[in-house]
Amino acid sequence: MISSFFKQETSLNTLFGKQIFVFVLAVLFGYCLQTPASAQSASQSAWPNKPIRWIIPYTPGGITDSATRLVLQKVQADTGWSFVIDNKPGANSILGADIAARAAPDGYTFLTVIGAHAVNATLYAGRLPYDPVKSFTPISLVGIAPLIMTANNSLPAKNVKELIAYAKSNPGKISYGSSGVGSASHLTFEHLKQMSGMDAIHVPYKGTSPALADLMGGSVQIMTDTPSALMPFVRSGKIKALAMFSPKRVKGAEEVPTIVEAGGPPIEGSTWVLFLGQNGVPKEIVTRLSNEIAKAVHSTEITTKFEELSIEPIGNTPYEAGKFLDDEIIKWSKVINTAGVKAEQ
Repeated sequence: MISSFFKQETSLNTLFGKQIFVFVLAVLFGYCLQTPASAQSASQSAWPNKPIRWIIPYTPGGITDSATRLVLQKVQADTGWSFVIDNKPGANSILGADIAARAAPDGYTFLTVIGAHAVNATLYAGRLPYDPVKSFTPISLVGIAPLIMTANNSLPAKNVKELIAYAKSNPGKISYGSSGVGSASHLTFEHLKQMSGMDAIHVPYKGTSPALADLMGGSVQIMTDTPSALMPFVRSGKIKALAMFSPKRVKGAEEVPTIVEAGGPPIEGSTWVLFLGQNGVPKEIVTRLSNEIAKAVHSTEITTKFEELSIEPIGNTPYEAGKFLDDEIIKWSKVINTAGVKAEQ
């Protein structure tokens, strides 16, 4: 009986052991099936667990660099996330954009772009090492800075209506300076020429400073650029303001009329600051980052500082940012093709 009992107990243990073994196998198999998704989810929920690299394809100190730093500093203060700014100027922003496009879409490399990014889609069509739309994921349009048109003090015209009339009656005598071929300042004035029928000669410079120097010296009569770059010289009396390329007066420069108020056609011209990630950045990361950026942009601290730079705060959704970029590409493509603008070699 005793031996029979032990045989029975052994049989039960064997059966019970097999059940445990099967159960463990089932659990492990189920875990293996769930591991990729759960690991990805855990990775995204832990984001960010290291500094985020932020590429700015321009030199430090300009409006693009300043706006990006202001917003990211606020996001860092609000969240504790760490950002590392990496200025990569060159080739009309193409160099920095290419570096960002080639980075892994893991949520640790992002990019700031301005109007040049939309312009490059047409200006360098077929020659870009990336697709301006498909290679990236929109994060948020941070802000828009309408451009201001200024003139040398010796120019007889006091407003846009008089400028157009003067240019038409004096063909070949009006020249306008810009910060470079394909810049917002260049294409906005080309748009004005197309809409008004006025004649003016384009003189491109390597940046805003040399163009401004020649404007004050009288070598060119007109210049368009950001209010932050030109308003100090307007207020000091070294040049005069003719109009803002905007549908409403700009905070921080309310004394300057809109282009329609100054007798010109309803043209909008601006530079803007838009944040992008690579194509393939997880949606959860895009949403979290976009929400924090929007919160920062609409804070009193940032809106006040943006007003000093004559930037209209936006801070919109990824979808809205993408739609804005698409519209800008279409808008400037028409201007570039009509004017026959060619990229500098």
